[in-house]
Amino acid sequence: MGICIGNLQLANPVCLAPMSGVSDGPFRLVAHRHGAGLVVSEMVASEELVKARSDMLRRAAGTGRIAPLAIQLAGREARWMKEAAKVAEDLGADLIDINMGCPARQVTGGLSGSALMRNLDHASALIEATLAGTSKPVSLKMRLGWDAASINAPELARRAEQLGVAMVTVHGRTRCQFYGGTADWSAVRHVRQAITIPLIVNGDIVTVQDARRALSLSGADGVMIGRGAYGRPWWPAVIAHQLNPSQGRKAPSIAEECELLTEQYLDTLDHYGAQKGVRIARKHLGWAVERVVERHLVPSNVAATQRRLLLAAGSAADVVRHLRHLYTMAEDNVALAA
Repeated sequence: MGICIGNLQLANPVCLAPMSGVSDGPFRLVAHRHGAGLVVSEMVASEELVKARSDMLRRAAGTGRIAPLAIQLAGREARWMKEAAKVAEDLGADLIDINMGCPARQVTGGLSGSALMRNLDHASALIEATLAGTSKPVSLKMRLGWDAASINAPELARRAEQLGVAMVTVHGRTRCQFYGGTADWSAVRHVRQAITIPLIVNGDIVTVQDARRALSLSGADGVMIGRGAYGRPWWPAVIAHQLNPSQGRKAPSIAEECELLTEQYLDTLDHYGAQKGVRIARKHLGWAVERVVERHLVPSNVAATQRRLLLAAGSAADVVRHLRHLYTMAEDNVALAA
């Protein structure tokens, strides 16, 4: 039986993580279309969403294109979390996710994200308010705790389930670790022992071997892919297929990969407008080049030249041309090696 979040049935147990500045609409759309079990929006600030700030509305967008539509809310005041949950549902959200895991200083400094794990009574009040604001299922994303001396994810998860949260995701690091060291998947098992609702394990899951080990050590029902999807938003679906060939999709061919990236690039320009979209797309293009290099499809010096051309290109047509040239070289090199 697959993962059920309230009345939602996931297509497979491999999800795309909410990543600020990364999992925007175009990125999520590629991931969704190609078979991720669930894709979650970038973090949306609750108060700013209620006040209809344009960038927050853009982050929450996806109705009619992505289903189920999962919108992640962040905040520190119950009033705004409740109101934002209502707004998110009105915008078409099928699932509301609460952010209690972001380690960024600008978020925790405002007493949001993983800073909420320092006061579980306040965290519980925010969960309760969010649930009161929506008829849709609510999930919760967290870390193991604030630091090594305060590992309280099991207790927060237990409280969340009692309040009515339908799924919990745990990144296997504390906030104070940020992204250093390695994720402790075995520590997530203590959360598994504390709750009966679906549990997703997150952190350092890049390959199918990582996914299998994370599932085994944590006892989780599914995995969430974050940085492993940089430059390849279809990657969660590939991991899903490798776990179970009846789910997800096979890894795309080199030519198809190029077309998927082109699709994402052009959609990014539409999503943000050409001027802003060009700037935002650069990091995604840079990661795509890194993926080509790590698979030894083109020599690193050749890739570096193509990267410079891609990032300096003055028009969408030039970007697409340079991208296709890079992947044509990759295809030719594979053919020569065969």
